[in-house]
Amino acid sequence: MSKKLKIKQKTEAYVSTTNACKLCKPLGACIAFRGIEGTVPFLHGSQGCATYMRRYIISHFREPIDIASSSLSEKHAVYGGGPNLKKGILNVMDKYGAKVVGIATTCLTETIGDNVSGLLREFKEEFGDKELPTLLNVSTPSYSGTHMEGFHATVRAVIDQLAIESPPTPPLEGGANQVNLLPGLVSPADIRYLKEVLDDFNCPGTILPDISETLDAPAQMDYEKIPEGGTPIAAIQSMGGSSATIEFGQVLQRTGNSGGQLLAERNGVPLYALGMPIGLRECDRFFEALEEVSGCATPRKHQLERGRLVDAYVDSHKYLFGKRVVVYGEEDLCVGLTAFLAEIGMKIVLCASGGNSGQFQEAINAVTSDIVTEPPIVKEGFDFYEISEEIESLEPDMLIGTSKGYSLTKKHQIPLIRVGFPIHDRFGGQRMLHLGYRGTQNLLDRIVNAIIEKKQTDSPVGYGYL
Repeated sequence: MSKKLKIKQKTEAYVSTTNACKLCKPLGACIAFRGIEGTVPFLHGSQGCATYMRRYIISHFREPIDIASSSLSEKHAVYGGGPNLKKGILNVMDKYGAKVVGIATTCLTETIGDNVSGLLREFKEEFGDKELPTLLNVSTPSYSGTHMEGFHATVRAVIDQLAIESPPTPPLEGGANQVNLLPGLVSPADIRYLKEVLDDFNCPGTILPDISETLDAPAQMDYEKIPEGGTPIAAIQSMGGSSATIEFGQVLQRTGNSGGQLLAERNGVPLYALGMPIGLRECDRFFEALEEVSGCATPRKHQLERGRLVDAYVDSHKYLFGKRVVVYGEEDLCVGLTAFLAEIGMKIVLCASGGNSGQFQEAINAVTSDIVTEPPIVKEGFDFYEISEEIESLEPDMLIGTSKGYSLTKKHQIPLIRVGFPIHDRFGGQRMLHLGYRGTQNLLDRIVNAIIEKKQTDSPVGYGYL
């Protein structure tokens, strides 16, 4: 055997990503920073990164968002980006009057090894005579993860840098204790719903991050450089003294690197680690946790919503049972959707994500093992080319996921139920409710109606009522 042939045999096949089923890590950081009061997201890297992320965020939320940048060039890739970072922060102070600057790294600055924490210490020493904003920073190289990992890393970094060790916060008026709620990347409508639920339980809470207003604001006569809303800094600082933390995400909890786990380990705040509250079982767990934390029974309003959802499950069963569905997107949202779809009798044939946590399979098994006889195929680190290949043999009746799967549903002439982020080809993604009995009801109605519409469209004669 020739030496050339031996070398060729040792060379691994080149593997590429074609149309990734994920977005980049600093994008998630920008969304998380946007949910903190008075914060300007700042990317330490090239200008193109900020432009790309603004385009994605604006297209989904239909809101303007400014993302500052240190605007590094080839020169800075060689000599370091420290001077541009410091100058950029000064510009943000001058132009925006920001209370907080949230600095996320990018591929370039992580590759050249800029020590952002050290640079920020230098900045505070050099410009200590000025009234400086709070400077937060997080490491988010996009080559090492997804937008969700960047989002969660930012939440943990903010807690680490702001939530000081403290004794328990004294009970508020009425005897209620403060609760931390870490919902993950959900819609502004979901955040507003969670606020409503906490109010109904008379349970004061700090939701981090809070994008309910900053990424879904009312119309303004004048452009606001920094929109109102977001989680107040003082509230974040007091999170270490809260009576409990409720955190969503079964995959997140399995990674052992969440903000709720940090508060539990460092501050002794009890952690209720839950799945995304979609479907009866997961919503019940959420409301049971709230009952325990608040000492209040579930208000009748939510009991009625649960009852109506059960009734809808019964009414819709004949349309949904046995329908084959592919779920794709961010890992924890996929797990929440899968738990719900298994409850209503749909056959989940594929769960796919661009995430590569190593925990996806286990989390899917946890929500399906006691309810389905044939577990779904679970794929992590998948792109849309690979999802398309799987679909050819699986022959699903519908897909559930982000807008990025539209081309697959068009090719196979099946419905797409749009959930999560990003939703670029439909209006109202920021107002889409996913969570709780109410959000589950919305999803159920959309799924059933998509199946009915498909049946009507395919029928040679159609029909006017059922």
